[in-house]
Amino acid sequence: MPAEIYAPFEKFNFSNRNCFLTGTVLQSEEEKIQVFPQWLMSLYNLEDQPFKLLDESIATYKDLKIPCSAVVNDEYLEPLELEIAAAFAGGYEGVKALDEFKLFQWASKLLYGIVFNEIQSGIKMMHAQGEEFNISQAIIHKFSHLHLMLQSVNLPIHFEEFKPFSLFLFKGDNKPEEFGYRDEINTQTFALRIKDFGMVICLQDNNANFGYHHKIYNQLKDDVLHPIQFEEFSGKVFYSNYLFNRLPEYNILPVGEDVYIEDMPLRGISSKPLFDEWTNKTYGQVLENFWKNWGFLLLEIIKNPNEPMSFLFDADGNKISRESIDLPN
Repeated sequence: MPAEIYAPFEKFNFSNRNCFLTGTVLQSEEEKIQVFPQWLMSLYNLEDQPFKLLDESIATYKDLKIPCSAVVNDEYLEPLELEIAAAFAGGYEGVKALDEFKLFQWASKLLYGIVFNEIQSGIKMMHAQGEEFNISQAIIHKFSHLHLMLQSVNLPIHFEEFKPFSLFLFKGDNKPEEFGYRDEINTQTFALRIKDFGMVICLQDNNANFGYHHKIYNQLKDDVLHPIQFEEFSGKVFYSNYLFNRLPEYNILPVGEDVYIEDMPLRGISSKPLFDEWTNKTYGQVLENFWKNWGFLLLEIIKNPNEPMSFLFDADGNKISRESIDLPN
């Protein structure tokens, strides 16, 4: 018997009566886990910090929970959290030594947990207005695949010689107390800057963004980045993933008790490039948002429309050292 895959988007099941990961009927609606793990919230005193949802409502980090079977949590999710927590405790070197797929699973669980809360919030709001909740087929397509791959935590799911994500990891010169987190739900992009490292991950791009940025990443990956440099690189990745114009497709192959996922070629039948055209004005707007801590405005950033402001490279394309940047961390 092949492993039984749970597909919540088929019947649009987002109630608190079923485990988010397996669909198992729960003992009570109180059987839940935190989206942001307790160990991470405790490290940065996040519990009562505000977290803004897409409908503009404000929750706190500790409010974000998902229904989860105690058995699933004990057997699969808690061991993953312990492994990630131990790696993060070791800083950059600890995270670098971790299996990338563990980071992918962990980031997927966190982002999917936010998606679950967003959907529940949207359903409640639309029902209160007497309307049906609608979500685009493209978004369902992405989130369904994210949930499928997340089940590699608890099921014998194997990826056939491909990586469903892009991961960028850097050493960072961060304030010890700072929790630098951002996500983009629609593109499934996630960035975290804490301790002495920063990471950016695109969860459903089949490593396409890594290919797009590999030249710059190879130049920077061994350097210690100033926070503004990490935010600049993050801005590039968030923007390029917005420009990524494919919806990856997969073959699902049950073999005995296992399930193999095989990626379909991203190029498919389209001759169009994988990424839409980069425009510096839009990129500048992204940077303005990512550089809020330092107060740079769009007009400054794209003063030269052909060469937006950069703290990574000078006008001649040479790397800018962290030590030469005269800005607060």
